[in-house]
Amino acid sequence: MAPITKAYIDTLQKPGRVYAPYLLVAIEAAQKAGKYILDSRTARSSLKIDRKENRNDYVTEVDRTSERMIIEHITSAFPEHSFLAEESGYSENRDQYRWIIDPLDGTTNYLNGLPLWAVSIGLEYNNELITGVVYAPELGDIYYAVKGGGAFLNGLQIHVREIEDFSEALLLTGFPFKAQTHLDVYLQTFKVLFKQCSGMRRAGSASIDLSWVAAGKAAGFWEISLGPWDIAAGTLLVREAGGIVTDIHGDPDDFMRTGNVVAGGMKVHAKILEATKKYLRINL
Repeated sequence: MAPITKAYIDTLQKPGRVYAPYLLVAIEAAQKAGKYILDSRTARSSLKIDRKENRNDYVTEVDRTSERMIIEHITSAFPEHSFLAEESGYSENRDQYRWIIDPLDGTTNYLNGLPLWAVSIGLEYNNELITGVVYAPELGDIYYAVKGGGAFLNGLQIHVREIEDFSEALLLTGFPFKAQTHLDVYLQTFKVLFKQCSGMRRAGSASIDLSWVAAGKAAGFWEISLGPWDIAAGTLLVREAGGIVTDIHGDPDDFMRTGNVVAGGMKVHAKILEATKKYLRINL
């Protein structure tokens, strides 16, 4: 793995780009929070766990502390920037930069000892994603991207997998536990795609799902009712790796608002979209 320094990150950028300082700070913040979360594993059985609005959606003191650490680290470098974070919400927009943070994506996995969880940090400039970092400490993986500079995993450039025959495509998805009123149409879509592809997997962490698509570990991903913090960094990774990200109707912009996402290489994305357009007739 190449050393993640400012000099190294500068090499990822095309001429005229100015995103390297943001990426370096995002990586530092993710690694700092990730170490804290790892160190807190021994105390998992005694953690205070609160339920959010939805029955199966949990938050712990680890989530909250991790988020605070990330915000404090970024604020120390960029005091005028604003934030949209899963646990603390939205801070007043003071300029064109907004950080979108999930301090622990996959809390249920983490609480149960599964290694599929990550710290996800994205940065928008004038509503356009320009920086993304997804750090999965227990997997030993750090994914990162800057707009126009490509996507990387542990220092190596990554690309989506372009598959000609959809029957060979491995797909990733997530069950709509936050929108169970749409479970029937989701399962109908699942059934159609499941019969056409080579297999379907659910990791329980959308940021990891999108990172795996960006790295070609899976051919496509689709899920509904996610938060912007779940998908911001991963979206940039997929796009910089040569993939497509839209909502379930094919809109390339609205998915950050709706949380309904389809991602993959060109042909796989189009094939998933056929099913979501037909069966997922929803507006969340």
